[in-house]
Amino acid sequence: MNISYNEENRVFSIETAHAGYYIGIVDSENCVAHIHYGKKLSSDDELSHLLRIHEPPFVPSENEGDRAIFNDAFPWEYPAGGTGDFRESCLNVSNALGQNGCQLSFESYEIISGKPALEGLPATWGSEKDSKTLLLHCVDKTLHLRVTLFYSIFEGLDAVARSAVIENAGSENLTLTKAYSACIDMDDRDFEFVSLHGAWARERHIERTPLHHGRVSVSSLRGITSHQENNFFALATCKADYETGEVFGFSLVYSGNFLSQAEVNQFDSVRAVTGIHSEGFSWLLAPGGRFTTPEAVIVYSSEGLGAMQRTFHTLWNSHLIKSPWKNKERPILINNWEATYFDFNTEKLLSIAQKAASCGIEMLVLDDGWFGKRNDANCSLGDWVVNESKITGGLENLVQKVNSLGLKFGLWFEPEMVSPDSDLYRSHPDWAIAIPERKATLCRTQYVLDLSRKEVWDYIFESVVKILRSAPIAYIKWDMNRALTDIGSVSFKQERAGELHHRYVLGLYELQNRLVSTFPDLLLENCSSGGARFDPGMLYYSPQIWCSDDMDPIERLAIQEGTALVYPPSCMGAHIAASPNHSCGRKTPFMTRAFVALSGTFGYELDLTKLDETEISLVPHQVELYKRNCFLMQNGDYYRIASFAENHEWDSWLFASKDKSEALLIVVQVLNRPNFHSRKVRLCGLNEKIRYQVSMERSNGITEELGNWGGDTLMNAGLIIPRFWGDFQSAIISLKKV
Repeated sequence: MNISYNEENRVFSIETAHAGYYIGIVDSENCVAHIHYGKKLSSDDELSHLLRIHEPPFVPSENEGDRAIFNDAFPWEYPAGGTGDFRESCLNVSNALGQNGCQLSFESYEIISGKPALEGLPATWGSEKDSKTLLLHCVDKTLHLRVTLFYSIFEGLDAVARSAVIENAGSENLTLTKAYSACIDMDDRDFEFVSLHGAWARERHIERTPLHHGRVSVSSLRGITSHQENNFFALATCKADYETGEVFGFSLVYSGNFLSQAEVNQFDSVRAVTGIHSEGFSWLLAPGGRFTTPEAVIVYSSEGLGAMQRTFHTLWNSHLIKSPWKNKERPILINNWEATYFDFNTEKLLSIAQKAASCGIEMLVLDDGWFGKRNDANCSLGDWVVNESKITGGLENLVQKVNSLGLKFGLWFEPEMVSPDSDLYRSHPDWAIAIPERKATLCRTQYVLDLSRKEVWDYIFESVVKILRSAPIAYIKWDMNRALTDIGSVSFKQERAGELHHRYVLGLYELQNRLVSTFPDLLLENCSSGGARFDPGMLYYSPQIWCSDDMDPIERLAIQEGTALVYPPSCMGAHIAASPNHSCGRKTPFMTRAFVALSGTFGYELDLTKLDETEISLVPHQVELYKRNCFLMQNGDYYRIASFAENHEWDSWLFASKDKSEALLIVVQVLNRPNFHSRKVRLCGLNEKIRYQVSMERSNGITEELGNWGGDTLMNAGLIIPRFWGDFQSAIISLKKV
């Protein structure tokens, strides 16, 4: 890990464990150029020749007459719009007359130990020993605009964290109409655009699209990262798989509107950008005003998607998640939602809690319906007062009885919303986001509270805190169930109307930061209609996020594979649900549901009192299975072995300990085939010089020893796994160093 500047060649070298990121300062105008990101180069070489500046159209000092052509072909490190670069810009700035035009020149730099925080935003963090940061100070002298580009790296990780701070150093107002976080310009290598798409109940499915001339993008204008498209993408060479090929992964540490895009121009060069979506965005920069972009993290891998995902996993776990729970064993919980929906009372909840306690489950979580007059989804959001007609004796009485059974207690909130039929809305209709004189758009019979306003998030915070202080509540599930529409706020005048989306997200971050600071031991799980806000911004505050409302284990295979492409399995909320599944009606074996859910935070979302004797007898075993393996799954390295989304037959993944002394392999046979061989499964992540004792437990309860094998044989030749009789069968296979 090193950052240096070669003054003679005017090249900055940002070097991580196996990769290098190189920036050049070019011409008398001090243009800031992206030279290379990938395997390390020699900074003593004349790297500027890679920029093609010694051929037409040449640099501006040599060919002023073709400046626009130069601007449109040069690999800018942080491109600005309006002066001849017609590719996607990162920065658009309007002056006091509304005219758009900007071009940045290098002015100075700093190299510091450690990782500066970003004002009001979640971001990666590091100490002076394990991280370094380059600050490039740039200027547009015409606009009196100053832009500082941040580049941070971390010991042992091939990742670069980027952001920008934009400051008005002049005396007139400026307006930002675009402020992305990062850009990379490079030659095309037959890249594929790898993204995560989906919908409610089928989030984050992997999709690969060949780049072509023009633009390929993923985005959200919903005010949240969304079920439909995640704010991650990768550029992968066309034959890259989990083990081979070059991959550039981009992830935005943000929880609102975004654009992530790759563009191929007429010269077959690729521009990749990511940041806050510019549609509907503007930001007034008064004299002295500053704007900080969210952080973008870029990961390079020369060993396929697998090495990229493990870098993201380690980075998020070591340098993003702040919660003290990130390295702790999470409590196994039972959530009452699919067991009761809105139809519950104290007696019903205690019957579930008693059964859960007898099985070794550690927490009861009370979901929606406990407050106001909330007997359905049409009222009472915002009225965070316990409904004592359902919770007899109040929340303190219920929690005391649950605690007496040996269980902790957790609670569901949806603090960002308000129902039209609520005391809060009747008192403060102006607190909802809306356009005056236009009929507001309902979704799920609710409006969105205006988190850009301090009095609104003060009310939300105090409401939540009052409940948390009324009883010993160990866990919160923070839900958010609709997109933002009718973007208007009574607190903003015309010139600031385009700030609402981003200020909403800043208000959300302020709320969650205050919550976890006030209750540092609270286990916070974020949720948004399932997985609609599964992003690094949320991970900063909560060590786990509800992955999807669809808990069917077969649907979860693609959801959890896609999620694990960027996010550690330890942050994926995953539960065992009833069969037939409430989302898709599929019937699956009880242990297959367990084996899939084990790879997340693990819990239950069903009515334990309705399980048959065989199923209820398996619950203590499932609990013990999780307890035995949770440290390995939470702290080990994750390897994808097979993908049902690709082969349409079976799925498999593996956790290996950091010292390679043990591993856990999960295999799910989705569809059986008649008259076919057993599977020969090549494992990953082991030590070729270690011998492993291999044992297997099938979903039908059969356990067997598979022998003593060398790591070299298991990885290079494979492990023979018999085919299982029937569909939706599975096995969990343990490997221990002999």
